[in-house]
Amino acid sequence: MKPLCRLMLSLSLLVFAALQVHADDAPGGKPVLTLSGSISQTNSENGYVFDMAMLEQLPQYSFVTSTPWFPQPHKFSGPLMRDILTKVGATGETLTAIALNDYKVSIPMDNSTRFNLIVATHKDDKFMTVREKGPLFVLYPFDSDSETQSQVYYDRSIWQLKAIHID
Repeated sequence: MKPLCRLMLSLSLLVFAALQVHADDAPGGKPVLTLSGSISQTNSENGYVFDMAMLEQLPQYSFVTSTPWFPQPHKFSGPLMRDILTKVGATGETLTAIALNDYKVSIPMDNSTRFNLIVATHKDDKFMTVREKGPLFVLYPFDSDSETQSQVYYDRSIWQLKAIHID
């Protein structure tokens, strides 16, 4: 085989292998969360897109906590924010979390490691609907960490999350 043909074949195989990895990480269902900005892993033109099944493949974490938005404590479950950020290779100092209605909050990146901050997908073991502040709700463990029992952390808890931009 001629050197140029060998080079072309090698490049074609590399491109094919890269596309295969990209396809495996692409959401098969409806996208529910997009991460963009300072990330090293992408699976779409917009950054890294997760569907609900992809979020459920990450390790799951649960806690029961009181919140200002519900009269009783509830069990919330979902992946830890730090696991999502690790999955996409996030670096930076600030997370800008964006809700379905385009409401935005800034969350310091270190909150994902200082606290068991979750992106809740379930309330009381049931998927959350938009009406119930879902499908994704960023929550701090308010009852188990007194530092988070303040307006600063309540304000950072964003429901109906659709995107996170990392700066």
